[in-house]
Amino acid sequence: MASRPDRLLRGRDVPLSASFLELFFDLAFVLALSQLAQHLLHDLTLAGALRTGLLLAGVWWIWVTTTWFADWYNPDTPLVRAVLVVATLASLLAGVAVPQALDGRGVLFAGAYVAVHLIRGAVTGVALRGHPRQSRALRILCWFSVSAVPWLAGAFLPEWRVPLWALALAIDLTGPRMGWPTPWLGRAGQEELHLAGEHFAERYQQIMIIALGELVLVAGLTYGGTRLDLAETAAFLLVFATAVLIGLLYVTPAGLRLAPAIERAASSRLGVLTGYLHLVMVAGIVLTAVGAELSIAHPTVVDDTRAVMVVLGGPMLFLAGRIVFSLAIHRRLSWPRVVGLLALAGAAVVLRLPLLAVSAVATGVLLVVTLLDRAGITSYRRT
Repeated sequence: MASRPDRLLRGRDVPLSASFLELFFDLAFVLALSQLAQHLLHDLTLAGALRTGLLLAGVWWIWVTTTWFADWYNPDTPLVRAVLVVATLASLLAGVAVPQALDGRGVLFAGAYVAVHLIRGAVTGVALRGHPRQSRALRILCWFSVSAVPWLAGAFLPEWRVPLWALALAIDLTGPRMGWPTPWLGRAGQEELHLAGEHFAERYQQIMIIALGELVLVAGLTYGGTRLDLAETAAFLLVFATAVLIGLLYVTPAGLRLAPAIERAASSRLGVLTGYLHLVMVAGIVLTAVGAELSIAHPTVVDDTRAVMVVLGGPMLFLAGRIVFSLAIHRRLSWPRVVGLLALAGAAVVLRLPLLAVSAVATGVLLVVTLLDRAGITSYRRT
């Protein structure tokens, strides 16, 4: 008969598909992504983009680490279910805090972030007492305890908030890459960091759908608030086409090969790297949602440099993440995607057209890249 710690861990007989509570947990990110898009929309500057990126990285790291937790532990046990519910609540609170996280709601954002990590680590560390996997839980708890200091210090020191939170995120994001080395406990071994490829690939596809859903939602709500004239309708249709093309570019082909690639990987490096790369792609979709609102609400605006950069920058950021994602999965470089990225970058520099035309350029570039990908008219180079 399995011991209590063994029952807590995900066994071979546990289905790899996402549990109901994992999908419920994802719903918290509908609010968070929406708030992040609005946060950037109200501060369309380079500094504003960096601040929004800082908050997005924090929200994203809650999702990634909770997904690892659900991959390592049995989602059918009451303890794991309770932790997933707590993580959902913390994610919602972080999303509520996003618009003023760098102003008056810093304590709420940092408190929710720190709480979900410390509670998860403390619960698993105690529940696995005497089991070999306890050391993994304790290493992770130690690292999040260290990063909690700059997180909470930044919450109470507004003038130092951005640099302190950037330091905290640097600690959190580098921990898994290094195996969470901890005094007296050492560094986590590769067998401790193994991820179930099928489960993880499914979870990434689900969160990408959430992000694309936010893009479609923004497009629909913005279009519903217009006069529904020809230019606004055209802008809405272009945004919808962009969402479809981004989805197709994600799943073809590396998105469908993520599961076996993680399973084949000799180390946990690929599982960690894909977390970073999906952050870049999700950031691109959030930026695309901001561009969608601008192009639908103001399709005839000309010579708005910041708006042009946002409309083209979202697809650019997604393509950049997607190119490196392909390199990580099957070590091949897609030249159509590289050329598409360069075309968008060039257009961002030279185009001074109405936002509707700029949006059409972005959609057109994505369409050409997608058609070349799906037709197999590509030139790959093994690296």
